[in-house]
Parts: sequence; C-alpha cells; structure tokens
Amino acid sequence: MALRDWITRLRGRGPETEQPPPPAQEPPLTSPPGQPPEPAPPEGPPTLPPQALPEPPVPPAAPPPPFTPQSPLERIGSEDLAPPAPPPSPTEEALRAPAEDTTPPAAEAAEPEPVPSAPARPQPGGWFARLKAGLARSSQRLNESVTSLFRKRRLDDEALEELEETLITADLGVAASRRIVESFRRTRFGKEVTDQEVKAALAEEIAAILAPVAKEMEIEPRHAPHVVLVVGVNGTGKTTTIAKLGRIYRDRGLSCAFVAGDTFRAAAVEQLQIWGERTGCQVYAPAKPGADAAGLAFDALKSAKQQGTQVLLVDTAGRLHNKAALMDELRKIVRVLKRQDETAPHSVLLVLDATTGQNAIQQTKIFKEMVDVTGLAVTKLDGSAKGGVVVGLAQEFGLPVHMVGVGEKAEDLRPFKARDFARGLVGLE
Repeated sequence: MALRDWITRLRGRGPETEQPPPPAQEPPLTSPPGQPPEPAPPEGPPTLPPQALPEPPVPPAAPPPPFTPQSPLERIGSEDLAPPAPPPSPTEEALRAPAEDTTPPAAEAAEPEPVPSAPARPQPGGWFARLKAGLARSSQRLNESVTSLFRKRRLDDEALEELEETLITADLGVAASRRIVESFRRTRFGKEVTDQEVKAALAEEIAAILAPVAKEMEIEPRHAPHVVLVVGVNGTGKTTTIAKLGRIYRDRGLSCAFVAGDTFRAAAVEQLQIWGERTGCQVYAPAKPGADAAGLAFDALKSAKQQGTQVLLVDTAGRLHNKAALMDELRKIVRVLKRQDETAPHSVLLVLDATTGQNAIQQTKIFKEMVDVTGLAVTKLDGSAKGGVVVGLAQEFGLPVHMVGVGEKAEDLRPFKARDFARGLVGLE
C-alpha cells in the first residue's frame, strides 16, 4: 500500500514541481507460501553500531642516560651517604617479628647445675685395683693372644715359638721374652697346659725379672736438701710427676720445693707455680722467660740450703734424646749443681711415657750415658697397650723402677711393686 500511494503522488506532479526522487526502498520481502510473513523493518534512518574510541598514543620511552663509570674517590663513603631506609610500619614489624616460643618452661633444656665435687673415695681393692684397671689395655692384648694359643695344648717347640712371638709383640722385648720361654722349656716342656696355667706361669716369670728393680726412691735427710733432677723427652709428664711427688713428700711431713727449670716451654713455669700452691711447696721461678736453667738451679739450691729444705725437685726442659746440643744443657745443670754440693744431684729420675713402647729403651740408653740416670718413673700406663715395656727396661738396664703412674690424681702415682705389676699385666687377681 505504501508503494502504491507513492506512485500515485508521483504521477500527479508536473515537470515544474518535480523534486528529486526519494531514495529507493527495497520491495517488501514476501514469505514463502505456508509460512507467516516476516515483520517489516522499522522506518527511519539506519542505526550504526557503536565505534570503539581510539586509544591515546603512548609517548615513546626516554632512552637511558649513558653509563659513566664512578671513580674510586666517588665510591668512598657512598654507602654512608645513602638516605636511611624508612622505618617499617607496625604491620611490617608484626610480620617480621619471630613467632613467640610457646614451649612451656618445663620442656626447655636447662643447663645442668654444677655438681659439687665429692671427696675422692678409694676404689674397691685399693691400689692393686687401680693398677689392674690401668693395665687393662696391656693385659687384654696379652690375654687374647695367650688364650687363642693355649686351649689344652701340648707345650712343644712350635707352641714355645708362638709364645715368644706373642711376648715380643706385647713389648716385653726380645731378651725378656727369650728368658721366659727358656724357663718354660726347662720346667713345662712336653706337658699339656691350659691358658690359665700359662698365665700363672707368665706372672711368676715376669715378677722374677721385675723384683730386683722394684726399689723406692729413698730421700736422705743428711743432704738437706736431697736434690732430684727430673729429666725426659717432651710430653712424658715430668712436671705432673714433680707435682705428685711434692704431694707425697708433704704428706710424709717433709719440706719440699720445686725449681721451674723448664724455661722454654710456654706456660711451664705457671703450671708448676699452680702445683706449688696446691701442694704447699715453694717454687723457684726464673725472672724472665728463657732464662738460664743452670743458673736458676744454682740459686735455688743455695736458697734451699739456707732454709733447710729437705727435698728439692728440679724440673727440666723436654729434650729429644737424639739432639746432642740439647743434652749438653742437662750436663751443664749437673756441673753447676756440683759447685754447691759435690754429691748433687743425689737422684736423677728419668720419666718415661709407656705409650712410646720400645722407643723408651732407646731413650733410657741415651739419657743414662749423658746424665747418669739413677732410677725410672713410668707414666701413662692407663692410656697404653704397651705396659710390657717395663719388663723390657728391667731386663735391658737393671735400673730401679721407683714408681709407676696409672692416672692423673696424686694417688695414682705409687711405688713400683713387682708382683702386683706382673699379675696385673697378665690379668690375674
């Protein structure tokens, strides 16, 4: 209908009144037969879809400034001139704060309170029990070998040869081992023996070797003082042995003094001074480190004579037995002491470390030639499996073994007893 009316109006106008034709409209769409007609599009100008606004142009990034290396002078103090960091906010502080320990006080590991030292109690069995405990490592080594060799076995040449090897391995030395084996050959050859019988026989033979050298160091009051020169290599325990002897002589009622003649080892003088305070013994110390030990011994002997001191124990610097120049220093001390008293030193005690084993044989040989050693003290038997070296020393030199040490306490240094040592060495009660 709209199209028809438009054509009618167009025909009624003349050429004068002709106006530009309106825009042609598309004919209406007709629906196929059998389907409802589609609705006509609304009249009016078409609606355009919204267009996206163009994004503002992004200005190009400015180029980085050219790198200029900083001079060393400009770098100095640059960290100190940096502005301080702003203080953290309360929220940051709360986040940084470590979590509070919520462990109850009872669950915290508290430091142990110092336990007051109780008075030392003698071990059950007295000195022999301590001696046997100190010789445990040496006896275990010997016992294991003897037990493995003799289990109801005939004592023939092969068994005796194996026994000799066992004794040499236990540091009894070649001479002592041969002496023991020859005694077995004379008295028990061809007999069936058990390990216990062999141990008992060993203890008897070892005691027979040690008995002549088991002599206590005698202090002669007529000398006033009795001068004991204590010598040995580094680390044998000379200073500690002097301190223990001082305690022993003080307990006997004798006046005793120490001479700190080890002027070369660091803190040796201070160590002896501490022992002097503990034992109540006067200590003669050098005026400065590295002072002449011979001169110190001379002055100490002179002072001790004036004071009537009964025992004067002279400490010396540890010297290697293979260094002739150092050994000459010992002979110098002996010469200087004889200027005061021709009979001094009245005892020269060589302190040996049992852990050195057969090296103690060589040490004894050299020191005996240099300073005429009169007796031995064997220390650190509790930390060694080489206690048999005492038997080798007795067989080789025949020097008196005055004392043995099996611990750090003063009561752990005792006079040497041959039978107790022999039975302790083979593990017998």
